[in-house]
Amino acid sequence: MTKAAYLLFVLTLVCNCKNKPKTAPAQTTNTTATTDQTIASTKTEKQLRHVYKAKDTIVIDAVANDSAWAKSTWYALDQVWLGDSLTKEDYSGRFKLSWTADALYVLAEIQDDTLIDTIKDPLERWWDDDCLEIFVDEDNSGGEHQYNHNAFAYHIALDGNVADMSTEKIGKLYNSHVESKNRTIGNTTIWEVKMALYDDSYNDKGTNTPVALSVDKKIGFAIAYCDNDKSLEREHFIGSIPVEGEDKNRGWIDANIFGTLLLKD
Repeated sequence: MTKAAYLLFVLTLVCNCKNKPKTAPAQTTNTTATTDQTIASTKTEKQLRHVYKAKDTIVIDAVANDSAWAKSTWYALDQVWLGDSLTKEDYSGRFKLSWTADALYVLAEIQDDTLIDTIKDPLERWWDDDCLEIFVDEDNSGGEHQYNHNAFAYHIALDGNVADMSTEKIGKLYNSHVESKNRTIGNTTIWEVKMALYDDSYNDKGTNTPVALSVDKKIGFAIAYCDNDKSLEREHFIGSIPVEGEDKNRGWIDANIFGTLLLKD
């Protein structure tokens, strides 16, 4: 190759490199609340609570006269996850827990000066009416559960419907998972709830068997109340556990924020 030909070859390579389109950069993860999120299972054990087994049948009637409740501890439902600070005149809440081999039980007492249940379709904006929301992670593993069943976020409406996000990224009723009853006297509503627990192999289109509960099992857990007095959307979201960071509305996506229940005899 002559010197002139070599120089021409080098110039051609340089021009081709300059004109070659650049490889597009990798897409960053979109972390908005309406898209899939990548969240590692980094749960640390916090708010560890011992839950004692019921020795007698708990009747789901919102009367709360069962022997299990007499022996259970009240826990506060007082962490504001969304909305401004609250007065006791507007809201106060507390809850108790128990269990049997086939279910986890919740007794909640909510004092709310205004109850709202106006959205007729149970799969439309189910979080904007007053409702009790129970978060449960059967194996206490933490991690993302936005559109999967690594954990559940059961929204229990005043009419008894139970909604959560499905694997198809739309709302679905899980009424067969939860039996509930609520009763209101004055400004106080008693909620009594029985929940079957399912592991992360749960298939929305398949046949599923609840997990049998036993002593020393650990369960990821949180509970919250959606409070709406007179708006088109909920005004407050009050939870059972402090959530770090500016965005505290994480429970429906991130099971790392849940507390831990330890089942005891």
